[in-house]
Amino acid sequence: MIHMKLKIFAMFAVTLAICSLTDAGAEVRMTPIFTDNMVMQQRSDAPVWGTAAPGAEITVATSWNKAEYKATAGHDGRWMVKVRTPKAGGPYEMTVSEDGRKELVIRNILIGEVWLCSGQSNMQMPVMGSWAKVTDCEQEVKEASRYPQIRLISVERVTSSKPESDFAAYGGGWQVCSPETVAEFSATAYFFGREIHLKKNVPVGLINSSWGGTVIEAWMTKEALAGVKDLGTQAEMVSGWPEDKEERIRKSQGAVNEWNRLASSFDEICSNISTFQEVRYDDSRWEDRHYPGNIDSGFDGHVLIRRRVEIPSEWEGAALTMHIQGVDDKDVTYFNGVKIGQEQGWNKERNYKIPSELVNGGQAIIAIRIMDQSGIGGITGDAQSFYLEGPDGSKVSLAGEWKSKNDADYRLMPPKPVNMYDEPYWSTVLYNAMINPLVPYAIKGSIWYQGCSNDDRAYQYQDLMRLLIDDWRRQWGYSFPFYITQLANFTGRQVNPTESTWAELREAQAMAVKTVHNTGMAVTIDIGEANDIHPRNKQEVGRRLALQALNKTYGMNVECSGPVYEDYEIVGNVIRIRFSSVGGGLTFKGEKLEGFTVAGADHNFHWADAKIVGNYVEVTCKDVPRPLAVRYAWAHNPQGNLYNKAGLPAGPFRTDAWLGVTYGNTARYKDF
Repeated sequence: MIHMKLKIFAMFAVTLAICSLTDAGAEVRMTPIFTDNMVMQQRSDAPVWGTAAPGAEITVATSWNKAEYKATAGHDGRWMVKVRTPKAGGPYEMTVSEDGRKELVIRNILIGEVWLCSGQSNMQMPVMGSWAKVTDCEQEVKEASRYPQIRLISVERVTSSKPESDFAAYGGGWQVCSPETVAEFSATAYFFGREIHLKKNVPVGLINSSWGGTVIEAWMTKEALAGVKDLGTQAEMVSGWPEDKEERIRKSQGAVNEWNRLASSFDEICSNISTFQEVRYDDSRWEDRHYPGNIDSGFDGHVLIRRRVEIPSEWEGAALTMHIQGVDDKDVTYFNGVKIGQEQGWNKERNYKIPSELVNGGQAIIAIRIMDQSGIGGITGDAQSFYLEGPDGSKVSLAGEWKSKNDADYRLMPPKPVNMYDEPYWSTVLYNAMINPLVPYAIKGSIWYQGCSNDDRAYQYQDLMRLLIDDWRRQWGYSFPFYITQLANFTGRQVNPTESTWAELREAQAMAVKTVHNTGMAVTIDIGEANDIHPRNKQEVGRRLALQALNKTYGMNVECSGPVYEDYEIVGNVIRIRFSSVGGGLTFKGEKLEGFTVAGADHNFHWADAKIVGNYVEVTCKDVPRPLAVRYAWAHNPQGNLYNKAGLPAGPFRTDAWLGVTYGNTARYKDF
């Protein structure tokens, strides 16, 4: 029912926008950033622009100060004026005239704080949409009617190989916050804006320009990327990919088909353990790994895993079902040497039927070939979702230690080309279509939630994040505040200390913020979900981003950060870590302080004991009598529980500068 209401409302909004912004024979045209219900940045010289007949005199009249601003349309019809806005308030009107004739009237304008909100799916994720819903979504949607001074606009998701000057907006333009409009709007942006609105008591305008699954390069200009090395297949787009869409598709599809052909041949050559599923196969020399969980971070290819499972005697001769929450990306699964199923898709649940003739009491062998093409790989979900189900509904858990061995290594192949059917994942195309048309609309600042699509190049992300911030500020002409969301915890909990591409990406995010002025970061390492890359608690994500803005942009006396690692010293067998942003003192949640690992000269990390001493944490490990380095919350889904007394979590960190998993053989590690 709500989707029908949204469709009706969207049609009404488009009709209203057309009727209110165009008169018969009108020449003046403006993008959807200038519509009824808009918010303009308070106390600014706000650019207002559009198109008209070449040479026409344009007059913009503003009701809040009874002023007129004039411009002459250029030979291309483009014109711009800058109008002075007052302090927060409204509603107001703005009239745009061509050669003295009244053409457009923009009504119900509020003056307040405008924020640009961008990134990938965790920024795109709606409050209560068809593909994702936040915690208590129905109540949140219902209560949206309380905030009519929050205004929303979402840029339609399109791509372009060249910078565009116009865009389309969902619903035709700015919308008043209501149950009908907020349901499909960015949850992170909405909860951020709501917090600013409530704490500052001013109207807030939120511009949502986001697209799920996209890399950071898609949101940057060609000029900003020109000097970046190691872009892989992204470099082709920067250096001159065909502008014609059909030509791009033909060229890229040929490249993808050729890579798939090579991959098939590669699998046949390198997957040389063809008997691993057999009951008598000797896996004694394989390593132990915990599943559900990730395979080696940074490894793309085939991983073989085996486990001996005790089958209850009463199950003998009965049909069983094997349940797996998901396998990233593909699997072929065997029971006692016989294939029982295969599936592709990291988020597809597996429910494999095991024929009764394969089931005997006593030990059985389960073997799985995991095929990971890119990014994170392994068995997804939590321990409760990985089990055998008997005929009476009883269960045998499959969670725990499995024998594991890496097999075919895709890193020995050329990088997989990006399919141009997936256009939003190419460099520059989203900046061109979804950011450039917004420039130079006056904004207070920007919030950003993106990163997991770049986890295979985390070593590079620090530079890319800095370049994007500088790039956008250069386009707007001023250094507005920029606040980012650090990646939340995700995937199965890691039992043993491990390398992690997501930990490295979080580190890159933290270092970018540390080295670029007027920035901040919301740490979300404690509010993610093992089974869902889109955490439902977007209320807290928005609140923590708002705390950054309230403290750093608006000067309010609020704690905006959890404990931040500053430095360390080694005293005998103790590593003593100093923190800033302790927010009244360090504390932890749970029975004991967790999440710290220690390594010596061999670079092998072990779980450590940790205790709080003032604003320090002291770490020791009986297995490492001469410690050299300490890490905290260093995993895809770590178990750290260090907080300050303001209730904000410490972010992941490490004291070492040892090569990680995403650096390859030639990449240079930055000395942090």
